[in-house]
Amino acid sequence: MTAGTAATRAAQTLSRPFTLGGRTVPNRIAMAPMTREFSPGGVPGTDVADYYARRAAGGVGLIITEGTYVRHPAAGTSDAVPRFHGADALDGWSRVVEAVHAAGGTIMPQLWHVGMARKAGAPPFPDAPPSGPSGLALDGTPSGHAMTQRDLDEVIAAFAEAAATAERLGFDGVELHGAHGYLIDQFLWSRTNRRTDAYGGSRTARTRFAAEIVAACRAAVSPDFPVLFRMSQWKMGNYEARLAETPDALQEIVAPLTDAGVTAFHCSTRRYWLPEYEGSDLNLAGWVKKLSGRPTLTVGSVGLDNEFLATFAREQAGVSGIDRLLDRLERDEFDLVAIGRALLGDPEWAAKILEGRTDALVPFDASMLRTLN
Repeated sequence: MTAGTAATRAAQTLSRPFTLGGRTVPNRIAMAPMTREFSPGGVPGTDVADYYARRAAGGVGLIITEGTYVRHPAAGTSDAVPRFHGADALDGWSRVVEAVHAAGGTIMPQLWHVGMARKAGAPPFPDAPPSGPSGLALDGTPSGHAMTQRDLDEVIAAFAEAAATAERLGFDGVELHGAHGYLIDQFLWSRTNRRTDAYGGSRTARTRFAAEIVAACRAAVSPDFPVLFRMSQWKMGNYEARLAETPDALQEIVAPLTDAGVTAFHCSTRRYWLPEYEGSDLNLAGWVKKLSGRPTLTVGSVGLDNEFLATFAREQAGVSGIDRLLDRLERDEFDLVAIGRALLGDPEWAAKILEGRTDALVPFDASMLRTLN
């Protein structure tokens, strides 16, 4: 295949608009949520607005923001991560929305509660204990507060409030962070959920908390306002963890969330090209789409030659081709593609891919994290 033919193929495959609920994303490229801690006091400033607008102007169709804390004392573990409550923070988010829309993109906030990943005594509310389904850390050790029914109701209400606020501020949808070992995912995983009430036990019961959050958000916004759900098998610090060892087990998780009103699933993997289960080439996003009938986003080392763990070792990631990605998109295995580190290193990654300027792509270096623009 010639360079010109490859560029044409990429443009044709990735430049197609896609409808999520009542919103149309101008192309199939999304920016993956990535925590930055560049919001002092939890308030996103003009630099944050410029950061996201630059990616939208660079061809990204859908921006999914870094995780932003819902209104609950135990939701966060840093006062430099943005929050999604309080007049000062919401004014900042309004400017972010305006900037991204002016640049031609769409944008959704990722709503986040860290659960047991919270460090005891950490800001923004030092007195709030780490809270989770059973008070267990990801390694299974007791280290926090087992949530009561009142706690659950408060967190569910906090997510619903944030979803309604996002629609009021002009966002194009919301994403619920149900992945990577944070609060919602802690309920889904048997190692951290040892409850004996209606929120624990069977895989379907462990999904109840997540489904109630989805349903509450769905009820708090307009019927066509997109509600995305991010999920993963792996957890931070446990990359071999699995919620579902088989497609049937995955169906037990996906079905209640679909019934609760998820518009699309964002399926987080470390390497998008790896099959999720033996006997099929489908990755996690492909399986979730097949089982749920909902659109899916895939993510995982797109456009780079190593996975994100290399970032923690301060390693550079070289540019990699996306032919395998296009193969899967062309057969509708999934619907959108989320880009992470490649967009950190190169704000114009999307435009360069769509325009065939692959020779101008910038490799990602971990040192860029200190000077992101």
